[in-house]
Amino acid sequence: MLKALAPVALAGLLAILPSAATDAGCNDPSGFSAWIEGVKHEAAAQGISPRGIAALDGLAYDAAVVSRDRRQGVFRQSFEQFAGRMVPPRLPRGVQMMKRHAALLSRIERDFGVPGSVVVAIWGLETDFGADLGSFPTIRALATLAYDCRRPEKFRPELFDALQIVARGDMSVAAMRGAWAGEIGQTQFMPSSYLEFAVDYDGDGRRDLVRSVPDALASTANYLRGYGWQRGAPYGPGTRNFEAIQAWNKAEVYARTIAYFAERLESAR
Repeated sequence: MLKALAPVALAGLLAILPSAATDAGCNDPSGFSAWIEGVKHEAAAQGISPRGIAALDGLAYDAAVVSRDRRQGVFRQSFEQFAGRMVPPRLPRGVQMMKRHAALLSRIERDFGVPGSVVVAIWGLETDFGADLGSFPTIRALATLAYDCRRPEKFRPELFDALQIVARGDMSVAAMRGAWAGEIGQTQFMPSSYLEFAVDYDGDGRRDLVRSVPDALASTANYLRGYGWQRGAPYGPGTRNFEAIQAWNKAEVYARTIAYFAERLESAR
C-alpha cells in the first residue's frame, strides 16, 4: 500500500502506522483522529505538499459511508432488470446531449478514438449528465474507507491520490465532493484515475472534471483509450473494447448496460 520509500523512512512509518487491515481498532471511530495524524506523516514522506496535507485537518469519521459500503446490492440485478431501469429514462436526454455536444464529441472521437455514444452513455449512467455528482466530501469518505477494516488496501492509496489532486491545484477541498466511495466529477473518476487520465480539454490550464464538460468527457475517452480501446472496432460483449469498458466498471451488468445504452444512442440519432 505504501509508495516507494527509503527503507529507514518506510520502517519508521510502519512503526507509526499499523496496517488498518490487521488493526483490531480499525472499526472503532475513537481511533480515527490518531490514525489521521499518522496519515499526515506518511503523506509528508511521500512528498505531498502542505496544501495537500492540510486537507486532512479536522476530518471526522463518517459512519454513513461505512454503512453504504456494507449494503451494496444493485449489481446483483440481472442485465434486463438493471438496463431496463437505467436506460429508458435517460435515453431522450442522452440523444439531446449527443446533439448539443456534437462538435465536442466529434473532436473527442478524432483525438481518442472513442465514439461519442459510449462517452455519453457513461456520463448519463454515472451522474445523469452532470446533474447528480454526489455530495459526500471526498477526502472524508476516502479516509473513512481507508481506516475501515474491509478494504483499506483499495482506499488508502486513493486517499493519498486525492491529497495530490488538492496539492497540485486541480481542485479545492471544498469543491472535492462526490460519491460515497470517493468518485469525483461528471463521470465519477477515482482519484488515481483522475491523476492518470484527466486532461485539460477546454484549454483553461486546469483538469476540472466537475465543472468542465469538455474536460470530463475527454478524460473519460482518455481513460478508455488507456485501457486498450481500439478505434473503429465494435464494443459489445466479447470484444476488446468491451474489456476496456469493463476496466471502467468491472460489474458485468454495468458494462453491458454502458454498451447497450451507447447502441441505443447510436440508433436514435
